[in-house]
Amino acid sequence: MKPIIALTILLAAAVAVQAERQPEWMLPLREAIFEQVLTADQVKPIYLEAVSRARSGLSGAERDLTISRAEHLMGRAFLFEEREAEAGTHFAEGLRLAEAVVASSPSAQAWLLRGENLAHLIQTKNWTFAMANGLDVEKFAKRALDIDGRNAAARYLIAARWVFAPSPFNNFRRGIQMMEELLAQADVLKDDRFNATSAIGWAYLQQRNFPEAISWLERALEIYPTNRFAGDLMETAKAGRRR
Repeated sequence: MKPIIALTILLAAAVAVQAERQPEWMLPLREAIFEQVLTADQVKPIYLEAVSRARSGLSGAERDLTISRAEHLMGRAFLFEEREAEAGTHFAEGLRLAEAVVASSPSAQAWLLRGENLAHLIQTKNWTFAMANGLDVEKFAKRALDIDGRNAAARYLIAARWVFAPSPFNNFRRGIQMMEELLAQADVLKDDRFNATSAIGWAYLQQRNFPEAISWLERALEIYPTNRFAGDLMETAKAGRRR
């Protein structure tokens, strides 16, 4: 997997106050993406089933946002395998759907999906596209937070900039603090918790603070034990501690 950098990383246990933001039949797709056991081609039937269920069972903004989420998740499966062209097609469609909902009936989820799809679309494009559109990711996340201040995924989009941006644009201390505040103060779902704990682990690893990196990555791997991104970080952290 390529290193994830500047404004472009976005990887997103339900809590009592917030139900899952998506239909139950969408969860197998989310789990497949974060578990990283299946290949992208094996994930595709799960994605197609989710899109079919959305088109047949939902309508209007709810349908479009659910499909936008499915496009975002399917794109990530391709992106992890560095199949940028296929990934970009899914992110572009997810972005188009989110933009349409923002234009007609804006909501926190519409703004969030606009930001998430754009953030990953940037990873499939050149630096010209990234420079032209990168700042919009945080802008869209802030618009989501204007509507729902406890939206963990939107807060993650903003915090990720400080964790994953290349030097000298990162600020690990600030990023870690924002991720910890997210975990304590936002409505955190299972994928949000994984995203934040693995990001904190990454930040400590970049600072060569191997004990803290291992501690946070252990938390991430408790959520998704087979996730290869977190697993690879853990191997690196353990190797660094042994040196």
